[in-house]
Amino acid sequence: MLPPFRSYVLVSRQQIARNYRNVRSVVGPDVEVMCVVKADAYGHGALEVARVLLAEGAGWLAVSSVDEGVQLRCGGLHQPRILVMGGFLPYEGEALMEYSLTPAIHSLAQMRDLEHLAAGAARPIPFHLKIDSGMNRLGTRAAAQQIGEALAEARHARLEGLMTHFASAADYSTTQTDDQIARFNAVRTGLRQVGVEVKIVHAASTNAIGYGRSEGNMVRAGHALYGYVSPARGDAPRQLLEIQPALTWQAKLLAVKDIPEGALVGYGGSFRAPRPMRIGVLGAGYADGVFHRLSNRGKVIADGKLTPILGTISMDLTTIDLSHTAALAPGDAVTLLGVEGEARLDAQQIARVAGTISYNILCCISARVRRVYV
Repeated sequence: MLPPFRSYVLVSRQQIARNYRNVRSVVGPDVEVMCVVKADAYGHGALEVARVLLAEGAGWLAVSSVDEGVQLRCGGLHQPRILVMGGFLPYEGEALMEYSLTPAIHSLAQMRDLEHLAAGAARPIPFHLKIDSGMNRLGTRAAAQQIGEALAEARHARLEGLMTHFASAADYSTTQTDDQIARFNAVRTGLRQVGVEVKIVHAASTNAIGYGRSEGNMVRAGHALYGYVSPARGDAPRQLLEIQPALTWQAKLLAVKDIPEGALVGYGGSFRAPRPMRIGVLGAGYADGVFHRLSNRGKVIADGKLTPILGTISMDLTTIDLSHTAALAPGDAVTLLGVEGEARLDAQQIARVAGTISYNILCCISARVRRVYV
């Protein structure tokens, strides 16, 4: 029986769990897996996905903001450690402590802010220090000696982890990742020389895991949990992860009609029927996350076959070609992302047509598209 919604995604709990177990098998028993559930678990639903991962034995979750961490705690997830990778702003400090969140610290000044916060609460707060190893986004570029001096002044803010993030982990046509690893390891060595030992070290996210580039005793699995690794560039090694997408996106047909040769379809008449055609109108548009750039370019799966999107995608509606089938009627479902028989559309395929990346496709499935867990 189809879910009673115009547009919905089906998220497979089993596939999320299988993907997690595959990441675990690739990194080995001595490396902990931090599960990245930021951005509502890349559109899959953070709370439900987190519950699946915790049932599989995950001990760490990662989010982008304090607010995302608070939502998980308020959803009943009291036990796991939660790393806030985007750090915290001054007004978020109280919530950071109240909900026992672990911040990633990006500067020595922010380290001092955390120390002041922890001293005021008269209790220790662990943190992970992010090193800018060459991406030039978040992270400190301070030398190990400076970091050591700042840590020596801290009494309540306690360094638990050291981390960095790779900018081009799947790109083997550049030395950027090797250069970042060298920079990160130089900081690690420098810290040891000034007497600073760090319990947790993590640098690799999905693409680095997938192609065997890792440093430390923890990895951050995000995209892999949902079934994706970015395609490699250059002379790359074999991709190690055996994972599959966990999400299927479907929308119901609101109307099916026949149009004559020469009929114009959609805003601006951007499609002209080259022959008599049967068309269908779906109850999903760009407000639901169907990229406007897929107008007259993208495809969906209808009755088990790939078929074109016709005309300009509207806010709430998308028109498709149903000339190949007489089996579908209003109320029937069409697949926007997923598999029907031999036909397949995943986020990477859609992204290539839309001129974006698979992360963007998944994260842009809007909140009004109902999540159904199977």
